[in-house]
Amino acid sequence: MGVRTANVQPGNIGETLEGLAVTIHARRDVSPQESYTARLLTDVEDELLKKLAEEASEIIMACKDRDHDHIRYEAGDLVYHLLVTLERYGISLDELAGELNARMK
Repeated sequence: MGVRTANVQPGNIGETLEGLAVTIHARRDVSPQESYTARLLTDVEDELLKKLAEEASEIIMACKDRDHDHIRYEAGDLVYHLLVTLERYGISLDELAGELNARMK
């Protein structure tokens, strides 16, 4: 578990996800030696997939502990790694939104 984030304020999830997705996409052009995100996007596929599974497990454990701040923290890690995964496999946020919208009908 990482250090919990201090002074978290509510935000606009759509704007936040879009901004993060743009940042992740831009990391494709950065050296993997300089950027963790660039490494996840370009290195061995299993490294990213292991991180995704690890973060999913960590949020499960945080939920079992019923620790609000820890759940939020791990959810942030999971969403970040999920967005990196989507970027790596060429799935945009708009495409993901379309998938989710189609399921709500």
